[in-house]
Amino acid sequence: MSDPRFVLALDQGTTSSRALLFDRGGSVVAIAQTEFEQIFPRPGWVEHDPAEIWHTQIDVVEEVLRRADASAAEVAAIGVTNQRETTIVWERSTGQPIHNAIVWQDRRTAEAIEALKASGHEALVREKTGLVPDAYFSASKIAWLLDNVEGARRRAEAGELAFGTVDTWLVYQLTAGAAHVTDASNASRTMLYDINTGSWDSELLELFNVPTVILPEVVPSSRVVAPVAIKSAIEGIPVAGLIGDQQAALAGQLCNQPGMAKCTYGTGCFLLLNTGDRPVVSEHQLLSTVAWQTDETLTYALEGSVFIGGAVVQWLRDGLEIIRSANDVEALARSVRDNGGVYLVPAFTGLGAPHWDSFARGVMCGITRGTGRGHIARAALESIAFQVTDLVDAMTADTGLDVSELRVDGGAADNDLLLQMQADLLRSTIVRPEVTESTALGAALMAGLAVGFWQDANELEDQRRIDRTFEPKEDAASVQQRRDRWSEAVARARGWEQPR
Repeated sequence: MSDPRFVLALDQGTTSSRALLFDRGGSVVAIAQTEFEQIFPRPGWVEHDPAEIWHTQIDVVEEVLRRADASAAEVAAIGVTNQRETTIVWERSTGQPIHNAIVWQDRRTAEAIEALKASGHEALVREKTGLVPDAYFSASKIAWLLDNVEGARRRAEAGELAFGTVDTWLVYQLTAGAAHVTDASNASRTMLYDINTGSWDSELLELFNVPTVILPEVVPSSRVVAPVAIKSAIEGIPVAGLIGDQQAALAGQLCNQPGMAKCTYGTGCFLLLNTGDRPVVSEHQLLSTVAWQTDETLTYALEGSVFIGGAVVQWLRDGLEIIRSANDVEALARSVRDNGGVYLVPAFTGLGAPHWDSFARGVMCGITRGTGRGHIARAALESIAFQVTDLVDAMTADTGLDVSELRVDGGAADNDLLLQMQADLLRSTIVRPEVTESTALGAALMAGLAVGFWQDANELEDQRRIDRTFEPKEDAASVQQRRDRWSEAVARARGWEQPR
């Protein structure tokens, strides 16, 4: 039999499960995708059914192999990338979840986090984890599950339950329970992992009241973990790469050197800057995080997160019903010359970096009798670009590095108008590659490196192709005027749900 021709990436995201096959040139050979249900039990709560995550993921895996007419023998390895922070707890004996997954967007533990900060623990959390204490991360979600599902805490302490982010959940299922693992990039998003020592931290575990026994083993992002053990089209293929979705996109954009940056425009927006072998302490509420771990070497990144990015377009479609599909937003936004003075702050689940306001809520300012659907659509797209610009400003202030080039990916990066807005606001070059599946490519890269499918990332750099670059066109004075108005709108959104 000839050498394997492909690497398989499992890209488990917030709204869909996807599977992609990559060839040695880093090109997508085939792709399959299935959306799954978003569950909103109460305002500010967001859940997924872990069983649906698993079933949709294995379904698209089998579908992508059919589309490529590929067999398991032709696949060198599997890389897994995932929505981060989303929290699942399950029974070790059966593999059955004890509750729905609590999604990264969920705000149910916001008040518990505020109490923790009021008790003076914020500095400790930031020093050890590089994170700003927030309900976004996994630790408080784990505690909520253990305290609110009957008998869960007792069972957890008895070793009967397992915790994992979505990567851990998928690998547990793929290996029939043989591997309970995560990688350093995902562990660094739990608020329980010390990024300085590269290990779970007993002081943090005590602070959040999480028993050590439920935690997965932390392994390098690029290493053979175990073969797939379930009866399926991928049985026997080694799982060899694990990496959180945004770090995967950084790797897939080949931002391998300190100072290189990428932004993923997905459900949220995530800006990451490679900071090399040291974490940067942010003075502007950005996050220091592990980018990836190869062998025993940790590479770090500075990250800023926008909670509602492309999801604002979904809201225009599903909430306001002013577009039929997400692809319609660009034409609608182009139907007007400008935003007509309308500014939309989509703080539907609070504001992420650099504000970190769990109690902010969405506002739309500047509406007049002349405001139409086009103005709202344009304001929605601009809100994405404004939020990313705020992140870049904070990152520049923290590092002193000028982000003169931003590599972009994600579903919303297909929108030319959005990327031109971004170039204008940033006064920087925006680079969109031909292959915008950077997240999946990053997972494939980690797996491929682990099994020798690729020797190093330079093999892909030599074959990287650019689809389009966007240069600033708008004059600086006009940009600044609009940014000032945006800042005023953000100020109106902040603290709306503050307890009274």
